[in-house]
Amino acid sequence: MIMTVWQGVATIVAVVVGTMLTRFLPFLIFPESKQPPRIIEYLGAVLPYAMTGLLVVYSLRNTPVFTGSHGAPEFIACAVIVALHCWKRNMLLSIAGGTVTYMLLVQLVF
Repeated sequence: MIMTVWQGVATIVAVVVGTMLTRFLPFLIFPESKQPPRIIEYLGAVLPYAMTGLLVVYSLRNTPVFTGSHGAPEFIACAVIVALHCWKRNMLLSIAGGTVTYMLLVQLVF
């Protein structure tokens, strides 16, 4: 299905408004001069860890543990990510190091 020009414009405007709303609304609701509610502070403290755990489970959910390489490249890459993060405390370095490790293991070793 092909959109008309006006449908395309309307779609782009809707996406821009939605993006701006989600980016600016928290700053309007919770200005720096006001203390945010305790539940917001709590969620800000626990959600990063919860999302990280969710991403790990989601990433490893289809890992074949009983066939093939038995999930060795995935678990070695996870260990590299944890080691790099504990060593340097740099998220980008950890993610890049784990990705490179996984790709090298899958392409060259397993």
